[in-house]
Amino acid sequence: MIRPLLFAALVALPGLAGAQTAPAATEGASSGTPPQRVRSVTLGVGQKCPQSSDTEIVICSTLDQPYRIPKQFRDSGPIPAQNQAWGNRVATADQVGRVAGGLPDTCSAVGSGGQSGCALATNRQWAAERRAQRDAESTVP
Repeated sequence: MIRPLLFAALVALPGLAGAQTAPAATEGASSGTPPQRVRSVTLGVGQKCPQSSDTEIVICSTLDQPYRIPKQFRDSGPIPAQNQAWGNRVATADQVGRVAGGLPDTCSAVGSGGQSGCALATNRQWAAERRAQRDAESTVP
């Protein structure tokens, strides 16, 4: 039963393939041939994008948006607490509880071991300020 269907498909295949060929057009996009070249151009202020031809596609980008990230989302600053992961929230709550309880290495005036962490807290604050300054200098305007 499958052999007659297979035979009929093989006999009809050359006829179908010949019916699908179209006469060749003049050239380029109208003939359905793909472009031979894709060119990426970075434009400065006031420059125009060059025209694409039949043999190439021109993709233009400007220098004012090198990463295609909208300006309102670029320098967002610190992440608000409601947008942080639960692990960060737990770590913050744990640190606040340690300082309030006067545990060692917390730089708290409460408790017997609170004073031992003041130098550590100062060093962490200095490192955070340096990191913020470096990040602010390295961001793209």
